[in-house]
Amino acid sequence: MAKNNKPEVWLRGPVEGIIPLLQPAAHALLQAREEVNEMMLDFPEILLWVNPVGMASPGFHLQHLSGVLDRLFTYAKGETLTQHQLNKLAIEGKMPEIAYSVMNLLEVFNRQVDEAIKQLSATDESILTDKRLVGRGQLPSTVIGLYTHAAEHTMRHVGQLLVTSRMIKGQ
Repeated sequence: MAKNNKPEVWLRGPVEGIIPLLQPAAHALLQAREEVNEMMLDFPEILLWVNPVGMASPGFHLQHLSGVLDRLFTYAKGETLTQHQLNKLAIEGKMPEIAYSVMNLLEVFNRQVDEAIKQLSATDESILTDKRLVGRGQLPSTVIGLYTHAAEHTMRHVGQLLVTSRMIKGQ
């Protein structure tokens, strides 16, 4: 349970406008947003790109959380990645010349979660098992497979961000 004493998102009932089969994905993404925003609230900017013992930096995780949602939800729509998305992927984890602030990265992540929830709410149940091709290798998946993977991959990185940020701050 989060410090705000609310139950986890999945225990607050259905997310309005989301079909039942996509509720777990919506719950996971909304939970991720709450946890990331809480843990990064007072995170020191100077530590954003620190890679403790070779682990990915908090900056990488924040970039990747947004990027992976954007990419996987693009594939779920049956689209290929744009050059802009590929360029963003290429710089994930690299300290930019003009430093991003924690707040900038959180804003991008929060917008991406909003977009994901909007896309989930617009998804018709009849397309959930439709085939989708992923990546340059055009590997097979389905709409529901992409949404499920996006949710679990997001939560995996939330956990890694939690451990890394605590380690860096010495907590």
